[in-house]
Amino acid sequence: MKQSIQLRLGQHLTMTPQLQQAIKLLQLSTLELQKEIQEALDTNLMLEEGDDAERFSASEASDSRIQPIEEVARTRAEEDLRIDREVPSESSEMPDELPVDTQWEDVYDSYLPTAAQGGDDGADYDPFAHQSRPQTLHDHLAWQLNLSRLNERDFMIAQAIIDAIDADGYLRTHIEDLLTTIDHPEIGADEVQTLLHRVQSLDPPGVGARDPRECLLLQLRQMPSETPCRDLAIAICRDGFEHLPRKDIAALARLLNAPEPEIVSAIELIRRLNPRPGSLIEAAPSEYVVPDLFVRKLEGRWLVELNPESTPKLRVNADYARLIRRSDQSADGTTLKSHLQEARWFIKSLASRNDTVLRVGSKIVEMQQDFFEQGDEGMRPMILRDIAEALELHESTVSRVTTQKYMHTPRGTFEFKYFFSSHVNTASGGECSSTAIRALIRKLIAAESARKPLSDEKIAKELEGQGIKVARRTVAKYREAMGLPPSNERKRLD
Repeated sequence: MKQSIQLRLGQHLTMTPQLQQAIKLLQLSTLELQKEIQEALDTNLMLEEGDDAERFSASEASDSRIQPIEEVARTRAEEDLRIDREVPSESSEMPDELPVDTQWEDVYDSYLPTAAQGGDDGADYDPFAHQSRPQTLHDHLAWQLNLSRLNERDFMIAQAIIDAIDADGYLRTHIEDLLTTIDHPEIGADEVQTLLHRVQSLDPPGVGARDPRECLLLQLRQMPSETPCRDLAIAICRDGFEHLPRKDIAALARLLNAPEPEIVSAIELIRRLNPRPGSLIEAAPSEYVVPDLFVRKLEGRWLVELNPESTPKLRVNADYARLIRRSDQSADGTTLKSHLQEARWFIKSLASRNDTVLRVGSKIVEMQQDFFEQGDEGMRPMILRDIAEALELHESTVSRVTTQKYMHTPRGTFEFKYFFSSHVNTASGGECSSTAIRALIRKLIAAESARKPLSDEKIAKELEGQGIKVARRTVAKYREAMGLPPSNERKRLD
């Protein structure tokens, strides 16, 4: 084959560093974006945080942080007046005399926050909310075990039992497996069983149970003996536990030879118990959601506003920018120019992100006004393509915007993706979203008779009567997704 040189013309897309940065910022959540901005402030000497009036220039920022969905401009409300208060200087020595009405915090720093620091009256301050690590169930049980007067051998066995208890408070490990874990030739199953009873007497009541039945029995036995219907509730959990999920009062009355009113009272006592005792102690770490947009209704219009606290106020440092005019081609001058260009790109990409998020959020609110007015039943079916075509954006861009972005509305805080759902055809030729169908199913179940709950087939027929054609298996899928039990478990005979 003869080698030759050929010249060909072609087009291809090249992602510039600016485009890559804009895409990266667009797909970040609010918390991730704040971390990215802080990293940019730490590495770029040209960037600095500015005042409200200098947040973005008119050419870089979007037209307005408040945008009516009907594209009607609205003037911003007047800013609150700030009254500067004189703060008394701290004294290094104790004065000889203090006025009668002087507070300790007026002279010396207080450990706990005052009303000005922690709230209106300081009553909402929770010192336990600021601990470095939340207390776990294992920590709570180990603390109680350390207060018990156990010898070294019993303490080792009890510690092994506590280590095998899960976050719900249940012991999922068999006694034989615990013996293998302890690995001591002189320790038998009876000794482990004895220490298990000791652990089961710890707080919270019901901890260390091996199944829900034993968990309820442990809680009932730790109640005072004079508790009404306590003994009957113990008998129900011990001898008639299989009738309890079905709430078969007649069968329990025949089995225990007790009047039905007393059975009902005993079941009410059992309902007040906690089948997951570990949840009383296990403290999950707080997860905060910072909304990107605020949605509110004003004078009959739904307004969409960017959250001013979601991103810091950035600007280019004017002093360093003036140095570039006098700089030469030295290494320092080149570094300043590079940092200036990167700072301008970053501010422009950040403004572009805010503008895109605001546009997409405003269009979502515009297309889902029935949801904001009526609730879940007013949710209309919508896909990413609907927003992309309305705003002349690519679907991938809309997908990035709607991921991990939240809007705070009068009905709660929702992720953008919450407003996108599949659809089901109606008898009139229209469409109904899956979210609206779930709301209708929940409404039908809430209004059903406790003695004759609606089956999935009956719910499907009820929806068909409203013009929504769904199969029984679809109703079952939506019901299970909402965590609602089937009709046989919802039945109550009392």
